Amino acid sequence: MLATDATPQLTWDLARDVHQLFEFHFMVNAFRAGTVVAVVAAAIGWFVVLRQQTFAGHTLSVVGFPGAAGAIWLGVSATYGYFAFCIAAALVIALVPRGRGRAFSEESAVIGTIQAFALACGFLFASLYSGFLNGIDSLLFGSFLGITDGQVLTLLVVGAGALAVLIVIGRPLLFASVDADVASARGIPVRVLSVVFLVVLGVAVAEASQITGSLLVFALLVVPAAAAQRITSRPVVGFVGAIGLGLVITWLGLGLSYYADYPVGFWTTTVAFAIFLGAEIASRATRAALAARRPSPTVVGP
Repeated sequence: MLATDATPQLTWDLARDVHQLFEFHFMVNAFRAGTVVAVVAAAIGWFVVLRQQTFAGHTLSVVGFPGAAGAIWLGVSATYGYFAFCIAAALVIALVPRGRGRAFSEESAVIGTIQAFALACGFLFASLYSGFLNGIDSLLFGSFLGITDGQVLTLLVVGAGALAVLIVIGRPLLFASVDADVASARGIPVRVLSVVFLVVLGVAVAEASQITGSLLVFALLVVPAAAAQRITSRPVVGFVGAIGLGLVITWLGLGLSYYADYPVGFWTTTVAFAIFLGAEIASRATRAALAARRPSPTVVGP
């Protein structure tokens, strides 16, 4: 948290506490940027969880680190590095055919190899940088604070573009995600959809990494969607629920970090974990209750 002349005090007066959150422009921009990232990450993350590509999402977030570090080493904005490396890695992952059994193992091996090489490159670029790389922690763990108006606008434009593409491919992508074989038989270009989705995922991860950092993207990309899909199996309800949970995680994380002397990333991931744990407990309790209500099978004697 940034230092201010007066340390904010939580009064438990909701109106006053909310007013304090928006007294400073850096917090206004933090909420603006966090809202954009939460919506985009949760929307795309819902398909990531449905398609069982969380490992790919995590790898793309790791790739953002060497991208940003390399860009800083070359003397350009870290934003260019995030997007260039994440999109390039998404295209490489897209070249690996998805499948089951041995094919699925091959895909995981390739993704894991990319992740390991990306981390090595990131630390190489950081060590080659001759200046003081102030912010390597923010590259890895992020920072919602200190976001400029220009960065908010960039996030908004990129996020709107990613969501527009997702809206266009949403229905066929859902069909292909549920049953790729049947979708292919119906004439849906499953392979093309997979490539386009991975590129959109790369854009979303590059966007979110600038706020959450490369290692904490899961807090907004995967957890809201995973929690929503445990609460309901209905696609529309789960999709909207994931976005709602993403907003709750982001807003609560920012609010708690403003009033408590701990990093935003810690609060964001803590709130996300608590929500996921609550969704998992509720899901298991619901299944147990439904199982208890089922009538026992009638045993007919001889």
